Amino acid sequence: MLLTISTTLRPATDLGFLLHKHPDRVQEFGRSFGTARVFYPEATAERCTAALLLEIDPVRLARTGRNLADTSLAQYVNDRPYAASSLLAVALGDVFRTARLGRCDARPDLAAARIPLEIGIPALPCTGGPEIAHRVFAPLGWAVDARPIPLDERFPEWGDSRYLRLRLRGELRLADALNQLYVLLPVLDSAKHYWIAPDEVDKLIRAGGGWLATHPERALITRRYLGRRADLAREAFARLAELGDDVAESLEPPVEEDPAATGDEAAAAEEERGGCTPLSTLRHEAVLATLEETGARSVIDLGCGSGRLLAELLDRPHFTKVTGVDVSAHALGLAARRLRLDRMPEPRRARLRLFQAALTYTDPRFAGYDAAVLMEVIEHVDPPRLAALEKVVFGTARPGHVIVTTPNAEYNVRYPGLRERSASGRPALRHPDHRFEWDRREFAGWTAHVASRYGYRAVIRPVGDDDPEVGPPTQMAIFTRTEGGR
Repeated sequence: MLLTISTTLRPATDLGFLLHKHPDRVQEFGRSFGTARVFYPEATAERCTAALLLEIDPVRLARTGRNLADTSLAQYVNDRPYAASSLLAVALGDVFRTARLGRCDARPDLAAARIPLEIGIPALPCTGGPEIAHRVFAPLGWAVDARPIPLDERFPEWGDSRYLRLRLRGELRLADALNQLYVLLPVLDSAKHYWIAPDEVDKLIRAGGGWLATHPERALITRRYLGRRADLAREAFARLAELGDDVAESLEPPVEEDPAATGDEAAAAEEERGGCTPLSTLRHEAVLATLEETGARSVIDLGCGSGRLLAELLDRPHFTKVTGVDVSAHALGLAARRLRLDRMPEPRRARLRLFQAALTYTDPRFAGYDAAVLMEVIEHVDPPRLAALEKVVFGTARPGHVIVTTPNAEYNVRYPGLRERSASGRPALRHPDHRFEWDRREFAGWTAHVASRYGYRAVIRPVGDDDPEVGPPTQMAIFTRTEGGR
């Protein structure tokens, strides 16, 4: 099986620096299932191509594979030596390990840059055909040329095989391109040559953390990569939710992929229900509009996650003080990267503050703000600890306004996976880390209780499509401190 990587960046032979493989040499790497070789069919200043050729020994593959008790002929007669699959992905991952990390001491500037790339794979098994190849590669910035290979060119009436000739063109970081191939080759094949263990989630997060969280086909990719194992997919969805805003709420089980899916992933987003604006976007727009209405100039985002709201606030100069707080150091690291904190202009940087803290413990740094935002936060708090959060935010910090958003549990029946889970008697929460989800009556009761106890007045607004039967997907409360409040 063969994979080629080409560039026209001048001098194109700098591709050798990025791949850590010299264009003038053929390098050989032994694997348990065969031999991988890297060579350069062309290496000029105008164009350079690196080829990864993997020669499979079917006998060794059968003897070291997972089906050791299988004595069928299929172990020895199959497409594995010829068609790109998880075997090629594993070889690519090992041979280009340093390149996948984005490391290049000789040309660090080049490793960080987007360069013109062309990827060629002459034979790629693809369950779902060219459409699936377009769906997984095009959102990543590739121009996709996926052509089905006929079963037999002499007999066109036989139709096409499940194999494609795939060519990708685009401008990407080489490290990103390699990691995408590492994940997506077995995804398109919809199979792996080895047992899928729990550490596959770690591999997926490492290779896909920079792009999978916001990919429109992340559910399909995640499920296929993890062999449709619901327990592993559930863990992956939860971890991806930390990497991208509201990823968990934008995952929908693709019916054609897994008809038996039971909604272990979080609820589908509104864009999957008729092409509407994503619910996460509607939620951010509603919170920003409300902040504008209040006239607030200083805002603290309590549970800021990866910093999407912070970025939107910083883009509006009239918010003169913007603070992000999260209990997760990892989330704050993601926020710093999203905001490009290390390269942020000083005037913008002077308006921003990030720090780690738990919202259930009093912290003097929470005080002194015109408005506080708790966007999709309270449902992650254990109910016995919710009173502590109320006291910290409303009783001690006491901002002029508090904006709270949370899922409306009644709306979950509009998501097929959650509806099926509910009908079977299992918990039907949108995200595995949610400790509870309230219906409209419960949320109204909590809002009234908090407002009365801490001296605020409150109104509740819908966010998203306000269904006449079950209400909106998200409910938002706006608390305003009263003059006579404590």
